[in-house]
Amino acid sequence: MIINTTQRTDRTEIMDNPDVDELELLKAYQDINHVNTFLGGNKITINGLLELEKNLQSNAPLRITDIGCGDGETLKVCARYALKNNKNWILSGVDINPKTIRLAQKNSAVFPNISYIEADVFSKSFQEEETDIFVFSLTLHHFKESEIMTILEKIIEQAKVGVVINDLQRSKVAYRLFQLYSFFFFKSKIAKHDGLVSILRGFKKADLEYFANSFAQAKHSVKYKWAFRWQWIIKKI
Repeated sequence: MIINTTQRTDRTEIMDNPDVDELELLKAYQDINHVNTFLGGNKITINGLLELEKNLQSNAPLRITDIGCGDGETLKVCARYALKNNKNWILSGVDINPKTIRLAQKNSAVFPNISYIEADVFSKSFQEEETDIFVFSLTLHHFKESEIMTILEKIIEQAKVGVVINDLQRSKVAYRLFQLYSFFFFKSKIAKHDGLVSILRGFKKADLEYFANSFAQAKHSVKYKWAFRWQWIIKKI
């Protein structure tokens, strides 16, 4: 099979279907979390938060909202980091899928500083949510270009401090390596399928720089991170 990464694919991911069985979702997230932990993907998000936090008042409450929070794994990592490093982080997750929200609430039950909201990011009710930093951890690639522009325009205005985006590089090498890794280590058919689609829905640096150039009301930092990731930090001016 020839892999074309010139343009982002419009193929959909199974996990985006609200009718997906909750048990199958759980299995898929377990595989996704495994590879994300193995490759150190959550460090990209943490480092982005620390960069935006640099010039803020020491240990002041920092409200962080994870958009498309999935099963809450990213927020759990943030909560553990905050506890270990005496950070006053107030964490919340937003997802449109009620099944995903239920999984996240179960997984995060022992973290009192994490809460969850079932909401559509395009809804008026969500736009009334107040936060300091929005996080997109492997979420932005789920949207089409026009949707990304709409979301970012609203999110940058809504955030008090900025936005941290952690997402995938669209790469033939990443695609083939994921195929190999998932063949041996993944149990979920959904995770195997969606992981490959996610890579093809991922970004080249030029894609992210194009988006960034559309929002002059903020400072942008787009950096490549191991493995096959982008860290895009948006700091409000």
